[in-house]
Amino acid sequence: MTTVLLADDQPMQRFGFRMLLESQDDMTVVGEAANGTEAVHLVARHHPDVVLMDIRMPGLDGIEATRRIIASGARTRILIVTTFDLDEYAYEGLRAGASGFLVKDALPEELLAGIRAVAAGDAVVAPTLTRRLLDAYVHHLPVVPGARPTSDPRITALTEREREILTVIGQGWSNTEIAARLHLAESTVKTHVTRILAKTGARDRVQAVILAYDTRLVTPM
Repeated sequence: MTTVLLADDQPMQRFGFRMLLESQDDMTVVGEAANGTEAVHLVARHHPDVVLMDIRMPGLDGIEATRRIIASGARTRILIVTTFDLDEYAYEGLRAGASGFLVKDALPEELLAGIRAVAAGDAVVAPTLTRRLLDAYVHHLPVVPGARPTSDPRITALTEREREILTVIGQGWSNTEIAARLHLAESTVKTHVTRILAKTGARDRVQAVILAYDTRLVTPM
């Protein structure tokens, strides 16, 4: 059973999400928050698998709430669901540690699939979209003169092959594309990706892409 917390300042929106989720045999709603502060407190109390997080809420917004939940070390994963289909919101949410980004006009089956994917440790945002977001907002990254990827301990811990795969993950390649272009079995690629996430501490593929940018393994075209 996947446990879900709803964080949205609109009661009718929360009601709609609850009706949809509780129609599923494998999901249950464990709480509702009307703002980011409530979301942070309820995550600490209920330890849900997934939070459906709105961005614009009174007081503490969804981005800062996401940042605090991730910083607390909670195993909870965040799926941002917002009316605002803007790259900047998606970028900030992913940078804060969210595992996915959907807009509220997504089809019900897309939302349910997103929740299941995030709960399973996958990312909901497509790699190509992630690259576009980071290319557009890469100027937010701190500029460190003379910084080299090899100087970051998260990168030096990787084997040469793992570093190569992290680089192409950052370039938006799927596992199938990596397998075909590097002449590897797809199961081998999945094993490498799992090891990369474990060694770097990245929560999922989206965070691995952000790491590739942060460490300048990948630079915007």
